[in-house]
Amino acid sequence: MKDNGAGPAAGTGHPGDIGRVTRRDEAVRSAVEQGLLGPGAPIVGLLDVVGIRDSAAELRAAFDAVVAPGTPVLHAFAVKATPLVPVLRLLSEAGIGAEVASPGELALARAAGVAPERTVLDSPAKTPAELREALALGIAVNADSPQELERIDGLVRTTRTDSPLGIRVNPQIGAGSIEALSTATATSKFGVALRDEGARAWVVRAYAERPWLTRLHAHSGSQGMPLSLMARGIAEAYTLAEEINRHVGRRQIDTIDIGGGLHVNFDSDVTTPTYAQYARLLAEAVPGLFDGRYGLVTEFGRSLLAKHGTVVARVEYAKSAGGRAVAVTHAGVQVATRTVYAPASWPLRIAAYDAKGHPKKGPEVVQDVAGPACFAGDLLAEGRRLPLLEQGDYAAALDTGAYYFAHHYAYNSLARPGVYGYAPGEDGGIRFALVRKPQTVEEIVAESGGEHTGALTAL
Repeated sequence: MKDNGAGPAAGTGHPGDIGRVTRRDEAVRSAVEQGLLGPGAPIVGLLDVVGIRDSAAELRAAFDAVVAPGTPVLHAFAVKATPLVPVLRLLSEAGIGAEVASPGELALARAAGVAPERTVLDSPAKTPAELREALALGIAVNADSPQELERIDGLVRTTRTDSPLGIRVNPQIGAGSIEALSTATATSKFGVALRDEGARAWVVRAYAERPWLTRLHAHSGSQGMPLSLMARGIAEAYTLAEEINRHVGRRQIDTIDIGGGLHVNFDSDVTTPTYAQYARLLAEAVPGLFDGRYGLVTEFGRSLLAKHGTVVARVEYAKSAGGRAVAVTHAGVQVATRTVYAPASWPLRIAAYDAKGHPKKGPEVVQDVAGPACFAGDLLAEGRRLPLLEQGDYAAALDTGAYYFAHHYAYNSLARPGVYGYAPGEDGGIRFALVRKPQTVEEIVAESGGEHTGALTAL
């Protein structure tokens, strides 16, 4: 696996890691016992409610420890990471807002009860209608380009709004190990490219001409980005904010949005880096950002949810090909699209459970864990050493709480799996709550034009 950028912290432990693993094992066993997993329900997504609450608390505590007392701080969850209304509601009640990047994501946040003043709209392709809605609601908006700022100009002239408004800039500091997730490269589609000729001067002038621009936003990337590079991008944004405020002669920019992007350790159950480590690094690298002169917005997604989700799939058949064992399961490209198409960048750990949902014992065997889709590359894991998976066992894809089972890819018209949250009950067992019901074949037909069967033959 590629270096995840964790650095020296990679070997450190985390107070919640052991408890999370124990809860996960109990949840898989209980899901089998309670019929959420079985021959008639061969795949399910599980979310650890205790773990999610703990991560939210750790995020807030980490930044509270480094900002000056009284500093306004908004932690806005990147909805794209896990776009499920009950998850957004859980995070909202844990003090986390929402960062949205489409009308659909905004609708999810509103359905979850996230207040407009705790919502941020970021997107490189906002329509006039999206901008009007956000301004009418008082949602914070970061303009992604000069043309978008022109649109906002027109709306501000005709619409009274309480929305905090700012510009997203691209510090052009370079890429991490996953190019597709590096948003601060020289040619990134996001933000105003600060090092392009005349761009920095344009940004300074844009603020000087618009006293209602009070925020500055920069987000350099996510998985695969070293912490040092992320800190450099934030330092560039802070330096620019200071330059703008000096130019206009007052503290016009009062809030800096530092984005999210803290990477996740997919190599083990250890949580690293932690929010506390990242916040301390930023406080050392950009001390002026935390001295109370600037409010702060963060937009973490994957790091809040990834380790608290598990996809569990039944082994429908076990076979052998070319001398290698192959477990054919119901989890593949439809739930783990990135892993299947880019396994080098997105490898997943697999845990083996027996037919009763207990962690499987026995000697490890090199085997493939395959998905149900009709192409050869539909593999959750290839050549992985695991206790031999047999028919009726379960394969669990770990650390999949973000960007996996909530992002369905309808290859072969495979159904979206049901998603359940779990937590320990008062009796010591596991309680489950339905987050999203399993998709039915009738719903698949309806989504595929079933109500318009004769539409084309009538032409």
